[in-house]
Amino acid sequence: MKLTLWTYEGPPHIGAMRIANSLDDVHYVLHAPQGDTYADLLFTMIERNQKRPPVTYTTFQARDLGGDTAELFKSSATAAFERFQPKAMLVGASCTAELIQDDPGGLAKTLGLPVPVIPLELPAYQRKENWGAAETFYQLVRTLARSSATTADEKTASERPTCNILGPTSLGFRNRDDVMEVTRLLREIGIAVNVTAPLGACPAAIARLPDADFNVVLYPEIAETTARWLERTHKQPFTKTVPIGVGATFDFIREIEAITGIDASHLRTGGERARLPWYSRSVDSTYFTGKRVFIFGDATHAIAAARVSAEEFGFEVVGLGTYSRELARDVRKAAENYGVEALISDDYLEVERAIEAASPELVLGTQMERHIAKRMGLPCAVISAPVHVQDFPARYAPQMGFEGANVLFDTWVHPLMMGLEEHLLGLFKDDFEFNDTNPSHLAHGGGVVGHAANDDAVTPEPQPTAIVTSGSAAAAIAPATAVHVEDALDADADVVATTWAADAELELKKIPFFVRGKARRNTETFAAERGISLITLETLYDAKSHFAR
Repeated sequence: MKLTLWTYEGPPHIGAMRIANSLDDVHYVLHAPQGDTYADLLFTMIERNQKRPPVTYTTFQARDLGGDTAELFKSSATAAFERFQPKAMLVGASCTAELIQDDPGGLAKTLGLPVPVIPLELPAYQRKENWGAAETFYQLVRTLARSSATTADEKTASERPTCNILGPTSLGFRNRDDVMEVTRLLREIGIAVNVTAPLGACPAAIARLPDADFNVVLYPEIAETTARWLERTHKQPFTKTVPIGVGATFDFIREIEAITGIDASHLRTGGERARLPWYSRSVDSTYFTGKRVFIFGDATHAIAAARVSAEEFGFEVVGLGTYSRELARDVRKAAENYGVEALISDDYLEVERAIEAASPELVLGTQMERHIAKRMGLPCAVISAPVHVQDFPARYAPQMGFEGANVLFDTWVHPLMMGLEEHLLGLFKDDFEFNDTNPSHLAHGGGVVGHAANDDAVTPEPQPTAIVTSGSAAAAIAPATAVHVEDALDADADVVATTWAADAELELKKIPFFVRGKARRNTETFAAERGISLITLETLYDAKSHFAR
């Protein structure tokens, strides 16, 4: 176990809690100590639910460990059933409570409750949140799904094919809107939706899952295990394509056609609903062609974002990774298509180092990558959980289907556009017509947004920065004179102390901020390899010419 400031996934009981919060008439009794009950905040503050999650905690304290915590669990479970009257109950333990081995599942069986009780065994020290959600959904479906009431032979010719939509959950990234968009698309194809689960389902709906002809899996991290069980047990095929982006939406439609035999070719143009292809054909899009993009998130969104970036935006994918270890093989396979090595990690510091090494011009990631990109001065768009409250918009903002492709167009292009605006305003800030203008989307120095706090302020002269380089590597040192650096490194004859001249530093600032870091590193590498201690304008232009070959 490692202490960390940020984490991509919580322990598996948080995943179970997401499933419980997605369902109606289901209650989760969690054996947990005082202090493990923080998860309410995830739903009421981050997702902004109007009600607290359907979870009861035993909330035992240190003094209870000397007594009978098992009896405390049984009394809490009984009280929860009497108060909430659920149609099914989930029981389990938090990561801390797992250590005392009270066996919530076995204890719940002794209570004789008149509803299905699903025990959850979630190894908190080996697994993470998404696995916990997938396992909880799987156990719930295995317990509640009944035999199919209507076989294929009993269906009349007039009945439309039906499907289940599997995978959307509470706290999922834009799951609510994805369900609406995919339901609309299925309706246009001629498919009726039998059940959407777990989001918005109830135990009775879960029981009806086998009635559908096939399953649509929107989020494999959550639903693939359940879909494979339904395929084995109830002969229901399931879709493999996640319809994020125009190309993937077309492939999704073709997959539905192959499963059902329905002709939906009229939908495989996008029509007026898909504006992304129009933009990709426009002259304006050439500004973004070849932009270097680094992508990190859950496997579903990372793989989809890489395809959309390369095929529909014309970006160059220079990094692709995920924290979803269960789907690491799929991400590695996708990374091979773009000639990069997949990054499989749940350490945000490792991700930060990878972003810095890749020198991208755009980052597509989670809330963590948003912070990393901000520190590096890079534009960023969030494409995956974990996310901040602003990524649960009140408006309709799907990621899937044709409208989802339009949302991607807006949210991925605008950070680059705003970066260009900021660069141009900064470039002309010394012109008398622009000297009181700041980027409209930023506030500066406590002044009025969009205007400088002091029109007469003079830009301070940049101070020379000493850079210590060895071989082809460059490491930045805090502003100091070259003499100080050389004094500190007398013992190493191979180390060159490199200083930026003032005019070269000013010229560097004219380079757009989203590629300035790469230009600085390339120039310092160029100077170090040639033993140049003072980077002048001539050195800067020579380095530019060298790396442009």
